[in-house]
Amino acid sequence: MHRNRPIVGAEPGTLFLPEGSPKPQITLHAYDKRSYTSRAIEHPGEIARWLEGDLTIWVDVQGLGDEATLWELAELFSIHPLAIEDIVHVPQRPKTQAYDNHQLLFTRMLSGGHDGHVGLEQVSFIIGPQYLVTFQERVGDVFDSIRRRLSSEKNALRTKGADHLAYALLDTIVDAYFPVIENLGDCIADLEDEVFAGNGDGTLQALSEIRSTLLTVRRSIWPLRDTVNQLIRDDAECFGAEVRIFLRDVYDHCVNASEMVEAYRELGASLMNSYLSVVSNRMNEIMKVLTVMSTIFIPLTFLSGLYGMNFIWMPERDWKWSYPILLGVMLLISLTLLGFFKRRGWFKGH
Repeated sequence: MHRNRPIVGAEPGTLFLPEGSPKPQITLHAYDKRSYTSRAIEHPGEIARWLEGDLTIWVDVQGLGDEATLWELAELFSIHPLAIEDIVHVPQRPKTQAYDNHQLLFTRMLSGGHDGHVGLEQVSFIIGPQYLVTFQERVGDVFDSIRRRLSSEKNALRTKGADHLAYALLDTIVDAYFPVIENLGDCIADLEDEVFAGNGDGTLQALSEIRSTLLTVRRSIWPLRDTVNQLIRDDAECFGAEVRIFLRDVYDHCVNASEMVEAYRELGASLMNSYLSVVSNRMNEIMKVLTVMSTIFIPLTFLSGLYGMNFIWMPERDWKWSYPILLGVMLLISLTLLGFFKRRGWFKGH
């Protein structure tokens, strides 16, 4: 994870936009028990009139690539400059912070995991009395189910305030962790088969990559777990007592997700050790074969070298049966050594 950092010594509130970040696409969702409106916003100034009524407002901003638009939104919702700075300088550690008129909350949205790699995106919440502003790095998210619930007239979410909507979005983000973690678990299971089958040249690299991915996921879940617990314990003004009860359920989900990640990390570590053991055992088998061959050929090499010398006085050279006797002695030595190694159990498993 490479953080979009400001220049050292820059004035607080100075924005350095993420490289390649798309221009903001703003969608307004305004609702109450009787009505629901969803519309694309071309200019932040269009939102002002929606704040004057009694409707609950959700402003969904996808993309951080326009500084002017971000500052207009900050002025419209009285967002502190330091909050806007943290929103732009991604990724931030999941955390929450209270300001005079709103609560700032950072979390991370995960996706993928099928190939051992995970997509990571920061989602920032500005939670006010009757409004919720969310900032995302890119277009696309896991909030389609929430949008469908808002569009349904009979859904209870329409009767709730901005704090309950923030809980619903946060719960959706956490619930989306589980398919990603399970996909990583499937990748580990496939690697386990490769480890014990011994047919994967890239197994070590794949294991290292998936362990790194699990570490990234852990760094997203554990701070969020502490953040949700902080919202529950500190009685944050932006969340009512009823919503804090629901946040306990989000905390439980974070605990379950973190336990799954820890289990898979331990499994990945044990697989790494198993892989190294398999490689070591394979090397031991190879060395055993080479040792047997070397041990057999050492005396044979000695005999062939001895009688390959060109000394004149070698009486065995004049014997009629010297050659077949020498071959017989070599064969007898080879069979004797093979029998010795077999009795020692060196050929088990071959």
